[in-house]
Amino acid sequence: MKLNDLKVNMDYFHMDTKLYQKLNPRPLKNPKLVSFNKTACDLINLDYSECESKEFLEFINGEKSLVNQESYSMVYAGHQFGYFVPQLGDGRAINLGAINSWHLQTKGSGRTKYSRQGDGRAVLRSSIREYIMSEAMHSLDIPTTRALAIIDSDTFANREWEKESCSVVLRMSPSWIRIGTFEFFAKTQNSIENLIKLSDYVIEQNYPHLKNEDKKYEKMFYSLVDKTALLLAKWQAYGFMHGVMNTDNFSMAGVTIDYGPYAFMDYFDKNCICNHTDAEGRYSYNNQPYVARWNLLVLANALKEICDENKLIEYMQIFLPQHENVYLELMNKRLGLNAVKSGNNNLDLILELLGALESSKIDYNVFFYRLSSLKSFNDLSSILDISVFQEPLKNWFVSYEKVCENEKSTFELRIKIMKKINPKYIIKNYMLQEAIELAHEGDYSLVNDLLEIAQNPFDEHKKYEKYSKPTPMEFANIKLTCSS
Repeated sequence: MKLNDLKVNMDYFHMDTKLYQKLNPRPLKNPKLVSFNKTACDLINLDYSECESKEFLEFINGEKSLVNQESYSMVYAGHQFGYFVPQLGDGRAINLGAINSWHLQTKGSGRTKYSRQGDGRAVLRSSIREYIMSEAMHSLDIPTTRALAIIDSDTFANREWEKESCSVVLRMSPSWIRIGTFEFFAKTQNSIENLIKLSDYVIEQNYPHLKNEDKKYEKMFYSLVDKTALLLAKWQAYGFMHGVMNTDNFSMAGVTIDYGPYAFMDYFDKNCICNHTDAEGRYSYNNQPYVARWNLLVLANALKEICDENKLIEYMQIFLPQHENVYLELMNKRLGLNAVKSGNNNLDLILELLGALESSKIDYNVFFYRLSSLKSFNDLSSILDISVFQEPLKNWFVSYEKVCENEKSTFELRIKIMKKINPKYIIKNYMLQEAIELAHEGDYSLVNDLLEIAQNPFDEHKKYEKYSKPTPMEFANIKLTCSS
């Protein structure tokens, strides 16, 4: 379909006008296309050839509108690092409407009513990181927003120690409604009518099977609990850290949103903190499931005027058990074991492994990839050679071998299971930094190469074999800022 034939659905304007501001994007100077994503084009039926046109560049830059488009930014509240802030919002994001139930949003399109002291811009490095990572997550079957395209420009903004070129990334989500959106009405507006309208809107978008159900608002909450338990299990199994799990960064659709100071684990550290601002480790790797539970309880409180809060809290008792069951299933698969047969029987083996990985100082995901090719317990060199301390892993392999024998699990069977879940490539921050440095010089080739790797993490990519190796120690588990 041609760009001019795309028609967006503006489905938000029936909501209270307190929830949004209608406005136009502020275009960047001399915009340049960095990359476009064919798989995202498919989601909205856009012809690939259109993405190389001047009109497409103008669309991303806010100089051109689609049929029926009337852009706006959203307001929401939220708990940031545990402290309630009554008004936040899209300070640099502008919503363009929905196509095929995908809600389009440009990030970095200028100041809005909710920018506070911000300039409304996104710099190239943070835009590249979100663009690549959202696609990497999708390819690992982790629920996430998507990204259609990214542009660079000759507009500059001051960030930390230098001026950086400004960028816009067009991202797509099944919903941009957050827990913080509900908090805005519940905590600052005291509007039951608007809570009902917002809940109906979320159900229409993401839980349409509940539209005619009794107690549909309670069931909306239950569904989000279930989705979030799954999401967090996948984060934990792959060693992903979000970095800023504030309630305003927590999706009502149960997907990963707002990529800031995120990271995939380099060497395993259960207390790893990827956000430089998170001095107390509130959003450390180990804390993520508990923070998710806390956020959901905040939502339960925000819904208490239209739901039975006690029932919501009671349902929350299954959140951690649900999360742990999915996590154990995934971790069994990552070890090539029969998750249905093993279940909690391998809990001790998995806990022992996490301790051994931490003590060994070994790259978390590279360990699993190399385990996927192991054909003998007599030769563990491919794994032990990349660990700083070998003894803890040697001891764990004794336990692992016993479990494999007890389950009558062969190397061939385990490899078949592991090859489907243990990718050769995980996008790490040092890889993205290489692409960012080249992009600052006007060379966007590595951005596009990393997109290809991110979308096909199980493939060989011989040209980039170096990225399948452990993260160089000087770049491992570094902390990032929110503008990273």
